[in-house]
Amino acid sequence: MGEHMEVDTAKQTLGFQAEVKQLLQLMIHSLYSNKEIFLRELISNASDACDKLRFEAMTQPDLLAGHGELAITVAFDPAARTVTVSDNGIGLSRAEAIEHLGTIAKSGTREFFAQLTGDQQKDAQLIGQFGVGFYSSFIVADRVTVVSRRAGLTAADAIRWESDGAGEFTVEAATRPESGTDVTLHLREGEDELLSGWKLKGIVTRYSDHISLPIRMRKEEWDKDKNESRPTADFETVNQASALWARPKADITDEQYQAFYKHVSHDFGEPLAWTHNRVEGRTEYIQLLYVPEHAPFDLWDRNQRHGIKLYVRRVFIMDDAEQLLPPYLRFVRGVIDSNDLPLNVSREILQESKDVKAIREGSTRRVLSLLEDLADNQKEKYAGFWNEFGQVMKEGIGDDAPNRERIAKLLRFRSTLHGDEPVVTLAEYVARMKEGQTHVYYVTADTLEAARSSPHLEIFRKKGVEVLLLTDRVDEWMLSFLTEFEGKPLTSVAKGSLDLDELADEAEKAEQARTGDEYKDLVERARKTLSARVKDVRITFRLTDSPACLVADEHEMSGHLQRLLKAAGQKTPTAMPILELNPEHPLVQRLKDESDEGRAKEWLELLVDQAVLAEGGQLENPGAFVKRLNSMLLEVGR
Repeated sequence: MGEHMEVDTAKQTLGFQAEVKQLLQLMIHSLYSNKEIFLRELISNASDACDKLRFEAMTQPDLLAGHGELAITVAFDPAARTVTVSDNGIGLSRAEAIEHLGTIAKSGTREFFAQLTGDQQKDAQLIGQFGVGFYSSFIVADRVTVVSRRAGLTAADAIRWESDGAGEFTVEAATRPESGTDVTLHLREGEDELLSGWKLKGIVTRYSDHISLPIRMRKEEWDKDKNESRPTADFETVNQASALWARPKADITDEQYQAFYKHVSHDFGEPLAWTHNRVEGRTEYIQLLYVPEHAPFDLWDRNQRHGIKLYVRRVFIMDDAEQLLPPYLRFVRGVIDSNDLPLNVSREILQESKDVKAIREGSTRRVLSLLEDLADNQKEKYAGFWNEFGQVMKEGIGDDAPNRERIAKLLRFRSTLHGDEPVVTLAEYVARMKEGQTHVYYVTADTLEAARSSPHLEIFRKKGVEVLLLTDRVDEWMLSFLTEFEGKPLTSVAKGSLDLDELADEAEKAEQARTGDEYKDLVERARKTLSARVKDVRITFRLTDSPACLVADEHEMSGHLQRLLKAAGQKTPTAMPILELNPEHPLVQRLKDESDEGRAKEWLELLVDQAVLAEGGQLENPGAFVKRLNSMLLEVGR
């Protein structure tokens, strides 16, 4: 026991995690032009600490016994050149201080650093999305001291943490009369403007007026003799100290909404849009939900849904209530405040509660309505949203069956009729379908270039039929749920027999039937020769320039999906493709009349290899392909 106490009270010097050192270097230079945000971040942390103490006290009332009103204090000392932000919230133990102030425990941290470019402006935006919180102190301070006492521990169990931000920090024992934290910034040279009550109050009012706890500073009075203001012994509250979301919408300015977004999201950027509603009826709650302008760095982690803070009758409950919105809306930030849930609500209760189900459904509808309004009335904004969050919205087609039709209308695609931007809606596609066309056609590929050059598009170009170009990894999964739109089946141009009778006239149909008979012998020969590589061989009229293509059977996995799963390390059932031959192509016409069986076999194998490459696949035996191709080139040369 004695040894344990010695370790706990001794002064330790520890090194920052490598990522913290990297973040500090980047942040100090990239965010300096917006240095005032340090105070917003520290006040936001203090507010969260008080919320967490109030929540823990629900099950441990002793934590608040004899405790004063939860509040935040901002103070400054011109002689010592310090600014201090204090709270009487949950506080930190020694182990928590080492963990929370010395390391970044966010998933996706490595990916975040990989995205940094060295461009100061772009990196500043990324760092803002990452959320720097406490570390923003080092933008204006060359030394930071934290004195903290965890709620439930004694005054002698407090700790002092200190660092100059260069790479190391110290932790040692301290005393503090009540739980909470003091963060003291020892200002850098040139930051003296922050040693002013007027300046600090201005920053608090601009960035933190929405904080629901009182933020207190000493009152100041004018000293006529010294011609300056000086602090008094009395304190005043410098913010409105009421929950912003509970105020009437008419009383809240856009600037206040935007400042509150930065508090709940820890994003330095502006929100793209927001919706604020008081819902009454069987379930009563307030929702203030924001759509960010830029995707967070951990967007692709479906388990990271830390966007919604849950309150019950203004009391903070949790800041990562994943049950309040479906996974595909995990980018939404904001607050939901329920009048009906119990104050001791647990994650298990959230999972099963009918009230939570109603809140989730109502909030999902509100977000979709907000996006529909953007799509209809602010097309440029919606285009920006789609570029950031479009792939995640596609997850909603499978995640959210009740809203599938609404989400389908919000989807945007590239197509053969448009440029590189995804601007085509399914409704627009259906509205301009050819007379007699009954299907919505699409092609999937790894890249836009591969999609555009797919041989499967040849007949559609000839007929002037639009095809959607799908190149996102999520598309194949989405299409397993999105099988039709407004009664029109979504059909892959690379699957099935592709019945284009609807687009062919009687003369074409008669010609196709005659050609089919003419090539019966070649088809039979090809089936025998290629039986180990393809499921079937048939004549096709979908090609105009290419001699052959591969298609998947109607109910089997497409070649593109097989490649995606294989790349992800997943085992897939082996499904052989169907080889389709173009009777209009000189190579196929020559093959029909080829009497040398050996040469015909080599040419047929070569056509399969070409078809694999044309759709972005990889050859199992590239060497054999090169040998066959060289052989053919030598024959042509003779």
